[in-house]
Amino acid sequence: MKSFFTFIFIFWTTSMPGATAPQYSVTNIPAPPTKYKNFQIDGLTFLPNGKLVVCLPSGEIFFRDLKTESWELFAEGLHNPLGVIALSNSELIVTQRPELTRVRDTDGDGKADDFAVITDHFGMSGNYHEFNFTPVRDKQGNYFFALGTGSRGDGVRTITRGTFNERGRPGRMHSSAPYRGCIMKLTTEGKTIPWSYGHRTPNGLGFDLNGNLFVTDNQGDWVGSSKLFHVQKDHFYGHAASLAWKEGFEGTPVDTPVEKLAKMRSRACVVFPHGTMANSPTKVLAITPRAKMGPFTGQLLVGEMNRPRIMRVMLEKVGGELQGACVPFFDGSPLGRGCNRMDWAPDGSLFVGQTKHTWAGGEGIQQISWNGKTPFEIQNMELQEKGFKFTFTKPVNREIGAKKETWPFSRYFYEYREAYGSPRSDETKVEISAIHISKDAKTIEVELAELKAWHIHEVTVQNLTSSSGDKLSNNYIVYTLNRLLKNTPPEPLQIKVASKDSKGKKS
Repeated sequence: MKSFFTFIFIFWTTSMPGATAPQYSVTNIPAPPTKYKNFQIDGLTFLPNGKLVVCLPSGEIFFRDLKTESWELFAEGLHNPLGVIALSNSELIVTQRPELTRVRDTDGDGKADDFAVITDHFGMSGNYHEFNFTPVRDKQGNYFFALGTGSRGDGVRTITRGTFNERGRPGRMHSSAPYRGCIMKLTTEGKTIPWSYGHRTPNGLGFDLNGNLFVTDNQGDWVGSSKLFHVQKDHFYGHAASLAWKEGFEGTPVDTPVEKLAKMRSRACVVFPHGTMANSPTKVLAITPRAKMGPFTGQLLVGEMNRPRIMRVMLEKVGGELQGACVPFFDGSPLGRGCNRMDWAPDGSLFVGQTKHTWAGGEGIQQISWNGKTPFEIQNMELQEKGFKFTFTKPVNREIGAKKETWPFSRYFYEYREAYGSPRSDETKVEISAIHISKDAKTIEVELAELKAWHIHEVTVQNLTSSSGDKLSNNYIVYTLNRLLKNTPPEPLQIKVASKDSKGKKS
């Protein structure tokens, strides 16, 4: 199976410390008995009866009875299924490459016998990178799915469905067929519409507990570093190509002045620093009240392809928009690479399906379980007028927490530009002006000499332990500070205008 994410760096520029807290265990689940010997997992969920559902690149769908520990083949012959929703014990909704499909067992023999197109109202050019990612369903019954852009490395063979749009063709990742690079909505009335624009490789849709829709995107052209977006109707999120399909947009998107595109785009609520936090983020999954994962209900989990890591995201509304922090949560062996799809099992444990692209990732299924004891973690990071408030799951060692050298903050931003990725710009160390520890020693407020809007603020907490001596499992945390609590300055463009080389091509 070819790469989801072309031209992604596999080497991490900085090795950040982190670990899975000892209160969590990771168990390998036996692979389904596919005849193709490819054990990558591209879709994962649970039936109402508790059986595990997995989709494989081979086009097979298997069920696993967790009680008898047995597999059964439910369906085969699908084309690159990259996500699944269980409507009942015998009916699934699957994103396969050409369509959103209803797959049903109508005669009760345990095998799918009815395959119906739910929607195929989007274009295809034959380009290998035109993936159809992760269906989700809101509480009203509307479906959302994410369409990947095409890759310059594969070209356009022919328009197999839809009308060719020459305005969407130029660029490293392109949108020459309808709605590539869009999040799509299938309404309860059966109408398929583009919901948002400006996505590059949106390999992970998911809702939070309040019904907000989120999607990840992968670093590349127009995406300085991988991101998490709060998806809202008709918003544009930065990757130019899909603007070719936005009503009222004129001209060729990639030839549009970057200043204009920067003014149009909606910012990410969380940026995942490239090389240190995530290179290829995947599925978004809310920690529900029935999940047994510790004191983190309401926060989000986000998978990562290139290293054994699942991140935890904590959001807050500032100035009417969501923004917040991310931290490694499950990190390193025995967790495998390629954490692509996730869902909660009936017992509240987390099941993770892993996949790989050409040079990284992995394959298989793992179960993450919590023993019920509280780990020592950063539970939350919140913006204050002069700095940040950190809430911990256990009381901290006051002496260590009160030292300024415990909190080596820095800040920077990634440029918005057509070129692939971005360096860290305006990177600066930030001095600590004061530290306040609460009476119960579970919160620490760190005042900074300066808070700067529209910058990423990060810290690798040094040597902090709990009052009882527990080591902080994950000490690297990053806050995407778009808006201040008060007096936020106008949003800067933070762009780099591409220069022309001697051949007249954009650099």
